[in-house]
Amino acid sequence: MMPLEEEVQVLSRVDILGPLSEEELRELLRQTPDTHLQAGATFYTPEDASEQLFILKKGRVRIFKTVDGRELTLTEIEPGTVFGEMSLTAQRLQGAYAEAIESSILISMSRSDLERIIEEKPQVWIRLVNLLSERLRSYESRLEDLTLKDVPARLANIILLLCEGEGVMTHQGIKIPHHYTHERLGTMIGANREAVTRAFTKLQDEGAIELRRRLIHVKNIEALRRAAGGLAPQDINP
Repeated sequence: MMPLEEEVQVLSRVDILGPLSEEELRELLRQTPDTHLQAGATFYTPEDASEQLFILKKGRVRIFKTVDGRELTLTEIEPGTVFGEMSLTAQRLQGAYAEAIESSILISMSRSDLERIIEEKPQVWIRLVNLLSERLRSYESRLEDLTLKDVPARLANIILLLCEGEGVMTHQGIKIPHHYTHERLGTMIGANREAVTRAFTKLQDEGAIELRRRLIHVKNIEALRRAAGGLAPQDINP
């Protein structure tokens, strides 16, 4: 169990809940029981007809789709993040799954719960719409990368996104504090483990990154940005 005040602090970081006071966040917590998930548990599938908004309180979750029999990770969710909102709009993500990467705790709100909050705090709807727009642009950009860019460029781009989302500045550059296996990164960029390994070698040879104790360290952010702009060979004009 998480202490109540710690739970309130987590919810206060959820962008769409910014208009709610601490007491209103406490009331929300009292009305929404926890869902505890073991690592590897899938709790949302394309067949799920329920309309729910999830908020991750603890742990880590990934959202993925299956494409030609292979898993493609769309995003990984950290505590204090709201997700599942697509199921409450006409822009629902088709074919999406949600899986706990590690032991996790989340809460969920139904459509009626969300509508009640919006009636009381219209600013929540404005923030939700803005969040939807940002997520859609992100997904569209990811899909465009898969179509147009080669594997090293896609890997460079996902590392840039990881830097933005969880990177830690050190005296030697930016460190990604979580360990990402080549297979896990492959599901994020639509490539097999061997292709990811070759892409890592290329980015290291270019001086953009290095691996130390199984963690990614960005040595030259500009070199990484240049690598992220690379097109697949068939898409480069002679």
